[in-house]
Amino acid sequence: MAGGEIEHLMRYLARLPGLGPRSARRAVLHLLKRRESLMLPLIEAMQQTARTVVACAVCGNWDDRDPCAICRDERRDDTLICVVEEVSDLWALERAAAFRGRYHVLGGVLSALDGVGPEDLHIDGLIRRVADGPVREVILAMNATVDGQTTAHYIADRLAGRDVQITRLAHGVPVGGELDYLDDGTLAQAVKARRGL
Repeated sequence: MAGGEIEHLMRYLARLPGLGPRSARRAVLHLLKRRESLMLPLIEAMQQTARTVVACAVCGNWDDRDPCAICRDERRDDTLICVVEEVSDLWALERAAAFRGRYHVLGGVLSALDGVGPEDLHIDGLIRRVADGPVREVILAMNATVDGQTTAHYIADRLAGRDVQITRLAHGVPVGGELDYLDDGTLAQAVKARRGL
């Protein structure tokens, strides 16, 4: 079996999302075989990232500058804020290039089971941004889970009475989806969210 240092590295890699012990072992072997061309540059890139990347004080995105590139972009629409659970959701929306407003990353969702309350999320920062800025619409882009929807309703309640429109992303049949393969919840939501042609 592998020596102590290799086992140590495998244990750390196995903690990463999508990697279990077997995948971590394969990754370590791959890195060791390509020590000069892959492992050492990866170590350097990770150290540089750990030193320079910070959470944006405005929206919560990760960047090497604060505020982040999205918050500094003057071409963005300041009147629109899209609220997401995690930075990965922000990055997914940016990849789609369908939104040109501002973002707000909550850092998770409300979850009684996990002991996550409103004080554990960046909800107060969102409320301040809406109160202080020219925001006319807040788009709640929470995942279609019980905790995601609970969080969306909580935020909507906190924003009630303010002069801001609160919307959410559409849910339902995905592009290219076949009805026969969709779960009952997705189908029910698609029927409720139907619109005219």
